Amino acid sequence: MSYPLEGIRVLDMSRVLAGPFATRMLCDLGADVVKVEPPEGDTTRLWGRDIGGNPGYYHQQNVGKRNICIDLGQPRGPELVKALAARADAVVENFRPGVMARYGISYDALRQVNPALVMLSISGFGQDGPEAKRAAYAPIIHAESGLIARQAELSHAGPADLVVSMADTNAGLHGLVALLSALLMRQRTGLGQHIDMAMIDATLVTDDGLQYALEDSKDTGVLPNDFWDTAAGPILLSMDFRGIWKLFASNYGVQDPSPPGATVAEKAAMRRDAIRAFLRTLPDRESVIAVFNRLNIAWADVRSTANIRTQPTVLHRGSITDIDDRAGGTRPIVQSPYRFSNAQSGIRGLAPWKGEHNDAVLRDWLGAEGSDADYWRPALVPLE
Repeated sequence: MSYPLEGIRVLDMSRVLAGPFATRMLCDLGADVVKVEPPEGDTTRLWGRDIGGNPGYYHQQNVGKRNICIDLGQPRGPELVKALAARADAVVENFRPGVMARYGISYDALRQVNPALVMLSISGFGQDGPEAKRAAYAPIIHAESGLIARQAELSHAGPADLVVSMADTNAGLHGLVALLSALLMRQRTGLGQHIDMAMIDATLVTDDGLQYALEDSKDTGVLPNDFWDTAAGPILLSMDFRGIWKLFASNYGVQDPSPPGATVAEKAAMRRDAIRAFLRTLPDRESVIAVFNRLNIAWADVRSTANIRTQPTVLHRGSITDIDDRAGGTRPIVQSPYRFSNAQSGIRGLAPWKGEHNDAVLRDWLGAEGSDADYWRPALVPLE
């Protein structure tokens, strides 16, 4: 079986997360992804445990890619990017709007050398508009999109950022969908195009709870999920509490302790206490899970990420695998989520060192060897 994107060339000008996440997925799907890294290195080389010359955060987002280190401050740096873009199917970048143009490698400049090029630009607030120049990382978008305030309201706590960089990964995934759609459209038109993916747009469209705020209809939504202390440990039940109460009352005879005239809030609190008392009578994990399964309630262990590899489905599907750590051992990495019936996907190589594939990329993409390769060397930073 072959990979779905075999033969597709992607020039990855991005850094940190939103762009690298999208290009990591393209790489897992078979594209030849060449990461262009600046002399100072991707910021993520500062984060995580350094094993074999690659820190953990950089490693997880860049496995399988090739790496060429270009100094855009050198006269031939932007010229080399143009030469590579002329051979690419797609370019991905997530600089602040205007940065690519400052180096002479904007979409308008690159399409002059490659009219079929698809370019994905990911930014916080879009390529134009009143906030286009704002610095934007995931927490900024989490705050501006209302996620942090809503989380604080539901948890009855102060504002706190989300524990995942959702704005980045959502923008990366929506950018990936747009890029693949543009490549498909190119088969009909022969032309590429520029994709303007704003992190705030991607976050809003992925927010399934936003419509309650837009229509001032929070009272019509489901109640927040409840957590229960049991002999099986803390368990989350994913069902509106009104439904949970009916199931426990009708199937296990749990009595309503609320008096006549109690408010809705008082009834809910007393009924929760009654279910907690019933759950405390269950002596072990098997009996707890048997109750939830009998009632057909979706349940989950409140699991620590430290032992995520023991989660049964993660273990069964090989969702976390081990690859060469470039230091004589192995290190864990999350595997591609794509499972095809008639195609391959998944990690195809190691995370590259900065500048590791300078010569190979010049040769494979540009056919540059000997004196031809020497022409580009002033723009390159040697392997580190």
